[in-house]
Amino acid sequence: MSAPSHASMEAILDCIAQPVWVVDHDGLISFVNPAGLAALGYEHLSQVEGLPGHETIHYERPDGSHFPASECPMSISRETGETVVMEEDWFVRRDGSLFPVSYVSTPIDMPGGQGLVVAFTDIAEKRRAEQAARERDIAQARAEELAIARRRIIEAGDAARARLERDLHDGAQQQFVTALVYLRMAESSAPDAARELRAQAMELADAGLAEMRRLAAGIHPAILADRGLGPAVEALASRLPLPVEVLATPSARLPTPVEASVYFVVSEALANVIKHAGAERVTVRIQTDDGQLTIEVRDDGRGGARTGGGSGLRGLGDRVGALDGSLELDSPPGRGTTLRARIPVDA
Repeated sequence: MSAPSHASMEAILDCIAQPVWVVDHDGLISFVNPAGLAALGYEHLSQVEGLPGHETIHYERPDGSHFPASECPMSISRETGETVVMEEDWFVRRDGSLFPVSYVSTPIDMPGGQGLVVAFTDIAEKRRAEQAARERDIAQARAEELAIARRRIIEAGDAARARLERDLHDGAQQQFVTALVYLRMAESSAPDAARELRAQAMELADAGLAEMRRLAAGIHPAILADRGLGPAVEALASRLPLPVEVLATPSARLPTPVEASVYFVVSEALANVIKHAGAERVTVRIQTDDGQLTIEVRDDGRGGARTGGGSGLRGLGDRVGALDGSLELDSPPGRGTTLRARIPVDA
């Protein structure tokens, strides 16, 4: 069967809703249907007819660099006679702007030699829809991760309260109860025995008070509420069994929930260093910049830590995640560990 005439082919392509352009055996544009003219930003075929197809429509890459015809799949297909299907490429409009396309380039016999029919689709809207879908998926995943992190924080809080109740019952409460028993016994005892019982009761009461202070410090250190994050972190560092240098802390007070969370992030990070790092020195840096609070704990230990390596780091991630923050871990083996948390705060 003979190939359709050039005129009949144009008549057929004119009726097609998909954008189409045609080049002859020399690569010159011989036809663009109305849909193609509209997509490329032209009003009339006369504005492009006879122009080199590649240098008019396909000469630039998205980064602005020149796209030579020698590398163009369509130009190559005109020489080889093979159909080319591209899922994503870029064409150039009349005004010089680029837009993403998918296309099929099909060699076709034309007067004088082999030309091409290129049917293309503007996929900008498709790309926007795909990007929106990806962003929705990311937001949903982030929300699910945040919900899981908050649930773990609640569970950890419940466990901590249970431990506190046990500690109170087995420690301070028992000491106070015993002290009260000794005082009641002293009321009916001989003077010497009564003095001994009262002395023992006072020792138990002092021990109970010390235990209460220890437990209270673990819940919310008084220095944190009274003097703020900097002094609280300094006091924490001074109690640890290895040198900890606090390089920077915010000069201004932060919201109470943020200060408490940051304090316990530092506390847990330092506890992890002591337990696992084999470090000789640790530095702590806490600073705010452009509405972001950065907490950095760096040690000179053995390294090799992993974010999913244990409940300690997971707990840190949960605390930071609950404040819409992020946690980074840099821990090359043998070269120490840097734990960095970033938390958004009001500027």
